[in-house]
Amino acid sequence: MKPTGHDIVLNNDVLIPQVGLGVFQTPGGQTTIDAVHAALECGYRHVDTASIYGNEQSVGEAVKTSGVPREDVFITTKLWNEDIRKHRTMEAFEESLERLGTDYVDLYLIHWPAEGWQDAWGALQEIYRSGRARAIGVSNFAKNHLDELLANTDVKPAVDQIESSPTFPNQDMIDYCHGHGIGVEAWSPLGGTGSGLLKDDRLLEIGEKYGKSSAQVVIRWHLQRGVIVLPKSVHNTRIQQNINVFDFELDDEDMHKISAMDTGKRNGADPNNFDF
Repeated sequence: MKPTGHDIVLNNDVLIPQVGLGVFQTPGGQTTIDAVHAALECGYRHVDTASIYGNEQSVGEAVKTSGVPREDVFITTKLWNEDIRKHRTMEAFEESLERLGTDYVDLYLIHWPAEGWQDAWGALQEIYRSGRARAIGVSNFAKNHLDELLANTDVKPAVDQIESSPTFPNQDMIDYCHGHGIGVEAWSPLGGTGSGLLKDDRLLEIGEKYGKSSAQVVIRWHLQRGVIVLPKSVHNTRIQQNINVFDFELDDEDMHKISAMDTGKRNGADPNNFDF
């Protein structure tokens, strides 16, 4: 993959672009195809999907018809909980590759620490060794899960994709991962659907100071914490805005102000207590 100039080096020396397009809840079909095309046109080189999103096929189609070579796009997909519980990691991975229309992914993640994840991680290591995933990792793993995984693995996970936003920075978890050489990706980085975070006066005020939108301010805050950010949008203007974040820097005071918005409350499920 060509360096984009805004990459993080994972613990196996693979480069991952620090801003990616998330397609959670983006309907399969033209909506996803258009969003991915728009993202690739304005410089994104990283798309994050999952088998449960139901849009892998559209992501694959969009990459194929974008004019951007496959090897220049970092594609992540994830192993769903049912497949973990049924011990069908290999089959699920093959199905994802088929839907994406590619013979490898750049990153393959265990989506949640569902029962049987230990077995799934064994299969992911096999997939990694076969070269069909350039990196492997986990998503929604808490410290207890990572402690267990790290004590029983030949391959250290390249990333843990976790919930993180100004109202739930999850900073302890980020520090823990970084301390173990594990990259961190943030899902719902802008607070998640219906959170109203981007209308918060504190963010609007900081945005005014830098001539940026509140979304750009939040994305920048993530970047300066060394986090890989996966903002989701289907609107061309926002898709473009969300990557236009490398021409300014938040000062320490503003970084602190944003971190101080922490409510201690998750928007999503707790990795140690989920029922899906």
